Amino acid sequence: MLGRSLSFYLRSVGCDAVSAAHLAALSLQQDVVQDVREEGVPTVAVAKIAIPTASSDLTTAPVWDELVQQVVHCTACDLAQGRSQTVFASGNPHADLLLIGEAPGPDEERQGEPLVGRPGNLLTRMLAAIGLVREQVLIINVVKCRPSNNRDPRPQEIASCRHFMDAQIALAQPKVIGLLGRLAACAVLAQDAPLSVLRHQWHQVGGIPTYVTHHPSFLLRSPQQKAQSWQDLLQIKARLDAVGGLDATGAASFCPAS
Repeated sequence: MLGRSLSFYLRSVGCDAVSAAHLAALSLQQDVVQDVREEGVPTVAVAKIAIPTASSDLTTAPVWDELVQQVVHCTACDLAQGRSQTVFASGNPHADLLLIGEAPGPDEERQGEPLVGRPGNLLTRMLAAIGLVREQVLIINVVKCRPSNNRDPRPQEIASCRHFMDAQIALAQPKVIGLLGRLAACAVLAQDAPLSVLRHQWHQVGGIPTYVTHHPSFLLRSPQQKAQSWQDLLQIKARLDAVGGLDATGAASFCPAS
């Protein structure tokens, strides 16, 4: 059963074949997912971040439109000097699943939305392979402005933008968070570690179950790693199922981009 599911996923994301040995290496994943559904997922509390809750500071947090305008007019770091526009979010502003990427690239800056172009198309197919529609999900980045020459954002730039991301999490109140790539994982979890260490376990971000996986851009550069991302997607989907998230009929809402 797992082999057929993995084969379907790999075809959906552009891999036509996978070796029997590779499938065998993942054969224990079905047991892991079953344990998630029946017993819950063991959680490692790595980042104890003070995210406002609906019963506390969320009532005083800015509403979405106000937050968008704060991002548009932000000049807190040097990234503001070279931007053509900010990249706020896309998808459902009250989604059960929040995906956090790294920094906007040229296509994202041009369109004003995170994860578009080839990486965005791959993400859409990845979500579809586990029965999710992209419009059901909220997608944001760690920083809202594109760094020049596609470099990684600097620590001070991430820190300057952090309160915007925290406010987005507080307003969305997702049931599960997915961190896409090492930069996003290290920034959100406040932990400097290889992706191989941060994957394969559940973390906590403000009390919200959080899982780390590969960024779609990395998977385009290293398609042989797409089978690994299948394990991560199964964990995220199983957790969503366990908490009753993402109704099949969930409608998308418009989250305005700057």
